[in-house]
Amino acid sequence: MTARPEDPPPRPPGAHADLLRRHRAVLPAWLALNYDQPIELTHGRGRHVWDAEGRRYLDFFGGILTTMTAHALPEVTRAVSEQVGRIAHTSTLYLSRPMVELAERIARLSGIPDARVFFTTSGTEANDTALLLATAARGSQQVLAMRNSYHGRSFSTVGVTGNRDWSPTGASPLHTLFAHGGVRSRGPFAHLTDERFVEACVADLTDLLGQAHGRVAALIAEPIQGVGGFTSPPDGLYAAFREVLDRHGILWISDEVQTGWGRTGDHFWGWQAHAGSGPPDLLTFAKGIGNGMSVGGVVGRAEIMDCLDANSISTFGGSPVTMAAALANLGYLIDHDLQRNARRVGGLLIERLRAATAGLDLVREVRGRGLMIGVELVRPGSQEPHPRAASAVLEAAREGGLLIGKGGGHHGSVLRVAPPLTLTVAEADEGAAILEAALRATAADPSIRTAAEGNHAP
Repeated sequence: MTARPEDPPPRPPGAHADLLRRHRAVLPAWLALNYDQPIELTHGRGRHVWDAEGRRYLDFFGGILTTMTAHALPEVTRAVSEQVGRIAHTSTLYLSRPMVELAERIARLSGIPDARVFFTTSGTEANDTALLLATAARGSQQVLAMRNSYHGRSFSTVGVTGNRDWSPTGASPLHTLFAHGGVRSRGPFAHLTDERFVEACVADLTDLLGQAHGRVAALIAEPIQGVGGFTSPPDGLYAAFREVLDRHGILWISDEVQTGWGRTGDHFWGWQAHAGSGPPDLLTFAKGIGNGMSVGGVVGRAEIMDCLDANSISTFGGSPVTMAAALANLGYLIDHDLQRNARRVGGLLIERLRAATAGLDLVREVRGRGLMIGVELVRPGSQEPHPRAASAVLEAAREGGLLIGKGGGHHGSVLRVAPPLTLTVAEADEGAAILEAALRATAADPSIRTAAEGNHAP
């Protein structure tokens, strides 16, 4: 593809190594980078991105599910440019038309009656805010979360994260109890039918509440666990949980940072797969709504959202620029029915990957919904997670021109596939072919098949 005049030229030789050296000199060692030789992405269009050396990649990860519609989407670019040209910042101390308009749309879309919306700058901050609201409303610091979960990297959200790879400290302002159910195909209930699985998880939750002293504030749960490897329970589990929670007055926080806005194809929100007991009390969102801009937020019932008895503002949450971007992005998503596209093209992609990996003993499972797909890798001939193989496939896919992610609760043994929602059938086929080749090359590598696991760094 011919470069456009505004595309940056390739960097000179040695520039990449110099940038990596500078990165390591000034940024913390725990800041994870993909690939043995990390790449610098300089620009993107549609479902493609380019690195500093001029190589083009098909992007099946979207900046961790954040470039939701497309790179350099003209509607979003224009909205940002026009808003910056008027005024870039005001804070929530002043009325903001873009913030009110976006809040109105999200409140209607949420399915929560008499909803109120508070905007943040990230999913971590959104979950942190939801936990603040729930604990204040309930007068309790006890919280329920799911095993293998991930909710952010702030002090409070690390405390409710059930994935040890992403939870660096046991200290927390909250007392967290972890329940079964977020992972269908592993753990003590994996052998059960869906119906019996739900019953066992509900029994576990009931037993867990029996051990809790005092009131529990809320359950926070991802309908599909993102960092956990795109795992999910049978439909209806959280509706069954809700019946137990309601008996105790416990609130339900649905973490929709990765599952929201139609990505799963079947539903606009992940909670709608568990809608038997109605919408959640609080819903958190972020990532894709801004299509790369820093937007997050909480939407919930008015009596919970209004429960704080101290003043509060947000300096950057609800920024006119990010609100303009999110409004344009949400409008594009709905006008072009990208949820339907996620269901149609995502379904084709999942089936293509399942067919491609049939008989590959490196692949334990291809799972997911819409354009949120996980490929779990194991040591051949076993059920043992194989994070080294996942890293090798990540590298091989990049060499083939495809960017994907990695996650899972066993040191990162799951490939995460989550392209922008405008993905075409031709691009899905192209990406699947590249990923199949990467998987087969890795499966045939004797060093991967026999090597012991050592370094589990992401």
